[in-house]
Amino acid sequence: MLSTSDVLDRHLASFGKLDMEGLLADYSPEVVFFTPSGPLKGPGPIQRFFETLVSEFGKPSASFTMLHRSVEGDNAYIIWSAETAENSSEFATDTFLVRNGKIVAQSFAAKIRSKR
Repeated sequence: MLSTSDVLDRHLASFGKLDMEGLLADYSPEVVFFTPSGPLKGPGPIQRFFETLVSEFGKPSASFTMLHRSVEGDNAYIIWSAETAENSSEFATDTFLVRNGKIVAQSFAAKIRSKR
């Protein structure tokens, strides 16, 4: 069984490679992903969320900087910043709940400034 730290490391590596299949493989089929727009339930809505993110981060000059990473038991928390052609994410956080090697809940929040 993968630890919470292992799942987080794999998830972040998949994001760094813009590996959609790898990203989605980390989630339980019953996952709930909390966003500022409301919760996303299950793989379909989460896939659409990541398709947008992968498209944005797949463009030249995109960057992602990890500012803080904490893991305690089944819980993980990260703080990060990012720059893409479209947006500047000055401060962003993700919180993960991992059970049996899968993400069962995640929350995401960010201060995003559009460059358009």
